[in-house]
Amino acid sequence: MKILLLGKNGQVGWELQRSLAPLGEVVALDFDSPGPLTADFSAPESLAATVRAVAPQIIVNAAAHTAVDKAESEPDFARALNATSPAVLAREASALGAWLMHYSTDYVFDGSGSTPWVEDSPTGPLSVYGQTKLEGEQAIRASGCRHLIFRTSWVYAARGGNFAKTMLKLAQERERLTVIDDQIGSPTGAELLADLTAHALRHARQHPEVSGTYHAVAQGETSWHGYATHVIEFARAKGLPIKVAADAIAPVPTSTFPTPAKRPHNSRMNTSKLRSTFGVNLPVWQSGVDRMLTEVLG
Repeated sequence: MKILLLGKNGQVGWELQRSLAPLGEVVALDFDSPGPLTADFSAPESLAATVRAVAPQIIVNAAAHTAVDKAESEPDFARALNATSPAVLAREASALGAWLMHYSTDYVFDGSGSTPWVEDSPTGPLSVYGQTKLEGEQAIRASGCRHLIFRTSWVYAARGGNFAKTMLKLAQERERLTVIDDQIGSPTGAELLADLTAHALRHARQHPEVSGTYHAVAQGETSWHGYATHVIEFARAKGLPIKVAADAIAPVPTSTFPTPAKRPHNSRMNTSKLRSTFGVNLPVWQSGVDRMLTEVLG
């Protein structure tokens, strides 16, 4: 079996190179990959030629415009990456009879209330990023191709920058921190998403009726303030020279840090459909974060 992986150097894409390898031959590309095959999402139609040349049984799209605030000032570029390109991939997947694996986001919702979102909850994106990701979902569903869309949130990895690393740096430099406490979600590791992807694709190949949209996040919930506190106290226990005191990490509302893109307050996601369909157990968010921190701290 041949698998075309797009966005191989992103946080999720990097982990997918590992998790997909046992399923078949993985052709992994990014926008700057050398050679005749291109994965340039800023030129969506070029993706069609790549898909036809590889002729995969599975397409895994881990590429996206994820700079949430920057998307507000470059909506056309964000739309090309998040909506137009996935539409092209879906069209080509349909023509080949291939599966398309795609990742979406909690930002397709308006963040109201406190109830975890289910897959058919009404959408209402607050930002260009959320709107273009929703358009990408809609295009995939409209294409008729066999697909799995995983909506996820608060993704991190040991590779590259992330919120936890930023907090660790600041905690060693400052005696006081202020962190948002009115946005609630579940930190979800790229490693977990990659493993869930491989498991779900293996199942889907045998059970095409599972084609659809799923919420895929770690178990439990926290605020950014709770996340930061967990990270800092873990590092303190490991002997890192933390300057900020435990009681000097102040919770503040979102309004304290104005941003170009509006963030959803409620990013809770109900994962019952994913767990029951694929028979998976989702670990608590703390376990994945602790594992990542252990790797980062060495």
